[in-house]
Formats: sequence, structure tokens, C-alpha cells
Amino acid sequence: MEKMRKGQISIEFLFLITVLMIMLIYSLNNVTFTRGPSVDLLATQINIEEKSLANAISNTISQVYSQGPGGKATTYITLTYLRNEGNIEKAFKISNPVILVFYSNGTYVAIVDENNASIYTYGPNKNAFWSYSLYARDLLANYTVFGNKLLVNFDGNKREIACLIIKPSEIPKKLKIVVEWNPDLSTSWSYNSGELKIVIGE
Repeated sequence: MEKMRKGQISIEFLFLITVLMIMLIYSLNNVTFTRGPSVDLLATQINIEEKSLANAISNTISQVYSQGPGGKATTYITLTYLRNEGNIEKAFKISNPVILVFYSNGTYVAIVDENNASIYTYGPNKNAFWSYSLYARDLLANYTVFGNKLLVNFDGNKREIACLIIKPSEIPKKLKIVVEWNPDLSTSWSYNSGELKIVIGE
């Protein structure tokens, strides 16, 4: 057996280094969200915050509605993933993400591409989450209340919906939700400077 000279590298050592380098590159790919498992986890975290936001809005509306005219309530919700545009683009492979908030017997929160908006409330491509509220009204076509409308593919059907359109970068870490029931005002939904304000005016 030939004795190894000083400075000579064995084939086994080179093979081990190569394997370690391949594993390192694979790990970096996962951490930077370019491969499956990490992207799936990121999408799940974003979806959880979507559902939490829908719940927070509907629960605050229900609280005020149960108080009756003159009722008012404020809720704060902390959001991390829903406000990161880059993460949303990676998780859902969309180029111009916006968050839609709309209402029909409860609050919907959806993430869509503003230039090609498709809303799925069920199935593997589900991107909209709904939360029940005591305030039983269908505001999907009430453009006066929301002040915005968007043409969307809603579960396979093209239609315009009345909604708030919010860019992820416009969402603060702690979002403020204010709901009041004031019969002297018109019903309205608005979003400005990190505050979502809802007026029940009937």
C-alpha cells in the first residue's frame, strides 16, 4: 500500500466535500423559498393571517351589532406575513399582489394579483377566507359603501365586486380596526394609514 505524501488529498475526502457542498446548496435553496417545502410553509403562514384578519373584522362587527345603534369597538391585530409583498409573490407566484376585503354576511379576505384577479373560496387554489358575522348584509355589489370595485374571476364566474384594495406595503405591523353603528351616517368601509374603519349606518 502506497503511503500518502504530505499535501495529497484522498478521493474519499474530495467525495465527502462534494456531498457536503450539494447539501449546503440544497439547504440554501430551501431557506430562500425557491423550493417546495419552505414555500408551502410560507403560504400556510400567510393564509393563517388572512383568516385571522377576517375573524378580527367579523368579530368586531358582531360585537358592535350586538350593542345596537351607538355601539363602537376597536380591535388591534398584529400581522407579519400578510404585509410582506416579496413573501406573497414567492408563496403564490403572483407579480402584483393586493389584499381584498369585502363583505357578504361575513368578512372575506383574499390575496390576488391586481392585474389578473382570481378568487377561490375552496379547493387547492383557495386564496380567500370568510368569517361569519351577526350583521347579515350582502355588500358584494354595493360600490357606494366601499368606494372601489374590481373585476374578478370569483370561483369561475367573472363579476365585479365592491371591495377595499390594500397593498401589502400599506399594512402596518399592528392594524387598527374601528367599527361603529351610527344611524346618522351612511354605511361605509374605508382604509387609511393603517386603520380599517367600518360604519354601520342603518
